[in-house]
Amino acid sequence: QVQLVESGGGLVQAGGSLRLSCVASGSIFSVNAMGWYRQAPGKQREFVAAITSGLSTNYAESVKGRFTISRDNAKNTVYLQMNSLKPEDTAVYYCNFVTVFNGDYWGQGTQVTVSS
Repeated sequence: QVQLVESGGGLVQAGGSLRLSCVASGSIFSVNAMGWYRQAPGKQREFVAAITSGLSTNYAESVKGRFTISRDNAKNTVYLQMNSLKPEDTAVYYCNFVTVFNGDYWGQGTQVTVSS
């Protein structure tokens, strides 16, 4: 059974940085894209960033220039380096793995809170 486990969330002041990690446990194969999404209270889940197997990246406009996504295929891990954090970045962050043959997997979420 595949599980995605996020870590690295927490409380940080505006302007600070956090690095999120998401590691897959269990047998997972042919992972195409890895990504991060977030959901703030009272809002829908939204796309944050994604990275393909070919290392192409895509970012939401709101985080461009501040967040960097990366992956380590050998470790089945995706990272999100978040710099210059703003209060509006406060949300639960979820990682997502898209596989070629077995669909999507989601993590349980990690809370990021940015104080002003």
